Amino acid sequence: MKLKKIAALAMTTILSASMLVGCSGKTKEKDDSQITIGMITDVAGVNDQSFNQSAWEGLKKAEKELGIKVKYLESKQDSDYASNIETLADEEVDLILGVGMKLSGAIEEGAKLYPEQKFALVDETYENIPKNVETIQFNAEQSAYLVGLVAGKMTKTNNVGFIGGMELPVIETFQYGFMAGVKAVNPSIEIQTQYANSFTDQAKGKAIANQMYSKDADILFIAGGDVGTGAIEAAKENNKFAIGVDRDQSDLAPKNVLSSAIKRVDVGVFELAKGLKEGKFKGGATTVYGLDENAVGIPETTKNLVPQDIIDFVNEQAAKFKKGELKAPKTKAEYEALVK
Repeated sequence: MKLKKIAALAMTTILSASMLVGCSGKTKEKDDSQITIGMITDVAGVNDQSFNQSAWEGLKKAEKELGIKVKYLESKQDSDYASNIETLADEEVDLILGVGMKLSGAIEEGAKLYPEQKFALVDETYENIPKNVETIQFNAEQSAYLVGLVAGKMTKTNNVGFIGGMELPVIETFQYGFMAGVKAVNPSIEIQTQYANSFTDQAKGKAIANQMYSKDADILFIAGGDVGTGAIEAAKENNKFAIGVDRDQSDLAPKNVLSSAIKRVDVGVFELAKGLKEGKFKGGATTVYGLDENAVGIPETTKNLVPQDIIDFVNEQAAKFKKGELKAPKTKAEYEALVK
């Protein structure tokens, strides 16, 4: 039966099975009095300087403040999602948390195979959400729009760029939100765009960034996990600017990272853990976090490189989002309709 379950889960993945890597050693006996959450990363890994890392930070906070036991399993390739779900289900964790839309198929299949097991998924949802799955999404287009305003105001060459990891809806949300923010400042600004087709290839990110900088871009926004790490390194070497994503990435290059499009995955994950402990698991539902919940935005470190008058302008626009007076596009169609 177990082999059948693994096979069924693997149908949702792409590559051949690989070695399972976890953050802990031998499996211990489950303590029924303590809530346990097992997190599964996507292929970018737990130290991606981006949303996997932010999710883990949210769980570590839950461990510290709520007394919840937490662990993670890393996925080296897409086919690991199925075996990681099987491992955590066998360990009888209270909640299996999948980080990233690439896990959506495996989580959905796992929910069918283990109807008594609670699941959660970050950054994606379903048309019909399984009753044992809670999904978490973010209005990332709002923070992307805000850093687009920063880029539009700060560019000296009227040429900026966007680098995405993989061409997925969750990344396109960043792209079109950013582009709309740039164009809101100055419709004549040129925006270069390119996808790396990876969330882990730092060298590819650096190469794309170097190419864009050579074509007159002076500010790049990168939404692509470790691809962004490489692009930010290029910003340092070219004495140009970059904009980070998900977390405040100014620590990677304090003199070159203008701002970051914050997506507080840690906030969503912590609230998920809190709800689980309080018996308020929202199976079959989606919770969306945005500016109203202080889960997206720009970091305080933006003031280190961006003049106060620009920050004030950005804050004014952020207030319009909260009042419902401003909306940023999530898709190409919404973007094109906005900039016509």
